[in-house]
Amino acid sequence: MLPGHILKELIENDRSIGGITPRCARKALAFYKLFVRGACVVTDSRSAEMTKLVENAYRDVNIAFANELSMVADKMGLDVWEVIRLANRHPRVNILTPGPGVGGHCIAVDPWFIVHGAPEETPLIRTARGVNNGKIRHVIAKATALVEANPGQRVACLGLAFKANIDDFRESPARLVAATLARKFGSRIEVVEPYAAQLPIEFTDTGAKLIDVDTALEECGILIVLVDHDVFRVVPLAERVDKLVYDTRGIWPDQPRPADLDEPGLRLVG
Repeated sequence: MLPGHILKELIENDRSIGGITPRCARKALAFYKLFVRGACVVTDSRSAEMTKLVENAYRDVNIAFANELSMVADKMGLDVWEVIRLANRHPRVNILTPGPGVGGHCIAVDPWFIVHGAPEETPLIRTARGVNNGKIRHVIAKATALVEANPGQRVACLGLAFKANIDDFRESPARLVAATLARKFGSRIEVVEPYAAQLPIEFTDTGAKLIDVDTALEECGILIVLVDHDVFRVVPLAERVDKLVYDTRGIWPDQPRPADLDEPGLRLVG
């Protein structure tokens, strides 16, 4: 279920109900019918479990296409967000939004159960996992190069959650990127995460600090957007026009994109 909308989806989504025996299925159906408004479809337990895994693997494969496209666009000097926007005008094309990788306890994990069950038959699912994990390494490399090229600038990593507007950091690529940068650059790294009261344990002894977005805009010359929280989306251009920005979520399409890395207002994408 979608974090942040759990109760809504618990009630409204269709349900695949798998019983180990027909009696188990009937009992489960009666229970779910107490609160589920969507369709409740009865099947066997193995098919129901596989359905859950397939749903998440499908998402992972489609996100992998978007993330791979972002890396291709980066190499070719293209704005991936513009390419996707135009491609999605086709009536049968719906490319998802790229990001710094894939996180959460479902999409980043469930495909491996299918691969384990049928390793010879799952090259696509395995490759998608590799692409999405590779996107994390791509982001770390680009962020590292940006920070190293501007040694006098403090850096704000915006977001640690695995998706927008939630406090769930499980398997989060943003968390891994920020922690990797903190271990390498120490006290130059600041973290902005409005859904955290303290930094996770891997930031211990790195020198990185948790700050709010206003402090980041006042004190940091480099902004690395890792999560598309609403509080980040609404930051106007006037407050970031002089910043070096690496936007992995495409939330600031109006950020200037000069070619010179030393020029204020840099926007890196992908």
